Amino acid sequence: QVQLVESGGGLVQPGGSLRLSCAASGSIFSINVMGWYRQAPGSQRELAATITSGGTTNYADSVKGRFTISRNIAKNTLYLQMNSLKPEDTAVYYCKAEDSTLYGTRWTKWGQGTQVTVSS
Repeated sequence: QVQLVESGGGLVQPGGSLRLSCAASGSIFSINVMGWYRQAPGSQRELAATITSGGTTNYADSVKGRFTISRNIAKNTLYLQMNSLKPEDTAVYYCKAEDSTLYGTRWTKWGQGTQVTVSS
């Protein structure tokens, strides 16, 4: 199990870009799934993007074509490149790591979250 620390959030104007980073305390090479989730005030936490240990990515329809999830294995870091940001993207963004087996989830780890605010 790793510890996760997000960074890179902040205030950006609509149409702008941000890159979020999630630094892991240990290797992310073999973690089954890592992803970015977001939660707006008063709303449920929702999936933004995931990436598997094999490199398969998945995106919520709301961010598809604008966000890109990636990993740098050597740096033990997960990234979320966010382009063409909209006010609706405003949320706390959380990094998540999940390690699973055929018998279920071994563990799930969440980062502390980083605030992204898209506003003029």
